[in-house]
Amino acid sequence: MMDSLTLDVMIDLQQPLNRKDYKFFYPITTRWRDNDVYGHVNNVTYYSYFDTAVNLFLIEEAGLSIRNAPVVGYVVHSNCNYLSSLAYPDKIDIGLRVNKIGNKSVTYGVGIFKEGIDKVCAYGEFVHVFVNREDDKSVPIPETIRKALERLLITK
Repeated sequence: MMDSLTLDVMIDLQQPLNRKDYKFFYPITTRWRDNDVYGHVNNVTYYSYFDTAVNLFLIEEAGLSIRNAPVVGYVVHSNCNYLSSLAYPDKIDIGLRVNKIGNKSVTYGVGIFKEGIDKVCAYGEFVHVFVNREDDKSVPIPETIRKALERLLITK
């Protein structure tokens, strides 16, 4: 990891860096297998945290049936910026927001926080395109899902 002075220079001040920048949170406990040989959570694991939080939101708050819904979200883009490390057995909170809602896609903002800490450890974006399960063609976001996503929409 880079030192905080270097990171402060690199961080775009418009990026979501604190809990107040997110509208919804899911608690997760890191797992033993999340650590790599360097003793911290491996970078690819952060993407599984993103995926878990987004899909929990869609299931619990938007009523998505991941096994039976005719329309599902496919990830078409994701990115992550790492500011400070995590390690097992850290307890973390995954913050969610919606940066943009289109007709057929949504861009989520996701932040990872150590429990009780206001500054983000890592943040990024996660883009879903909604598709018809039968023919794999993109379709408009179902209305029930759109309404749930609008509750997380950040207005600038």
